[in-house]
Amino acid sequence: MRYAFIQDNQRIWSIRRLCSTLDVHHSGYYAWLKRPYSKTSKRQEQLVGLIKQFWLESGGVYGYRKIYCDLKDVGESCGINRVHRLMKANGLKSQRGYRKPRVHAGIPSVVAANTLDRQFNPAHPNRLWVTDITYIRTHEGWLYLAVVIDLFSRLVVGWSMKSRMTTELVLDALLMALWRRKPENKVLIHSDQGSQYTSYEWRTFLEHHNLESSMSRRGNCHDNAVAESFFQLLKREKIKKKIYSSRAEARSDIFEYIEMFYNSKRRHGSNGQRSPLDYEKTHQKMVICV
Repeated sequence: MRYAFIQDNQRIWSIRRLCSTLDVHHSGYYAWLKRPYSKTSKRQEQLVGLIKQFWLESGGVYGYRKIYCDLKDVGESCGINRVHRLMKANGLKSQRGYRKPRVHAGIPSVVAANTLDRQFNPAHPNRLWVTDITYIRTHEGWLYLAVVIDLFSRLVVGWSMKSRMTTELVLDALLMALWRRKPENKVLIHSDQGSQYTSYEWRTFLEHHNLESSMSRRGNCHDNAVAESFFQLLKREKIKKKIYSSRAEARSDIFEYIEMFYNSKRRHGSNGQRSPLDYEKTHQKMVICV
């Protein structure tokens, strides 16, 4: 342990001074440096290299649980506690901390019942969707993002970004979801009580496309927890409190996060640590086999 401390701090103090302070002879330290690496040391170096690779591939987002799953996928047998220790020792950790400012909306015109009632885990896709709006700061002003998420896999099936928070913003996100998914049965679409979701245009669109409205109770964000959770991930893992120089830059960054990382690669706890797309592909294979 003393030799390792000397090796770690030799750029700060001279080797002879460190050896004298720790009461070891410098010749012993040099002999220790020339020792052949043990199998344990080689194995640890290999693991740390893989851990850093997977952590960097995630954009510095993944914590030890998801890195552990990546190691399992490539056939590495390593305990989850060891992964945690190695990541902590090398200063690798998941991104944390971004809170959404609270917005106090006006009184809604027409409110639907909370039919969803926090049933966040349907057995099949295209049965329960949730939608919500968030905002991203840029030097040109706010950029508003609306998303539609399928609760079955947590896949973002529709999204829209605009400079104004209008009904058109949420309708475009829902239109993308319908175009992508083409649901055969009626879909329950859950939202908050924002003016965009209580508008005549929104209600008419749902009626014409075989969609049923459900709304959170007023002031209760937990009724739409999955959408809230997605926005927290986006801001924690990609935006990280930055201010984009333009709306175009923000759009590009958010598109990349949703389509190139979150949907296709990011492991999700409710999916058994698989990405939303992988989870849906597995489900489709099981349906075909049955």
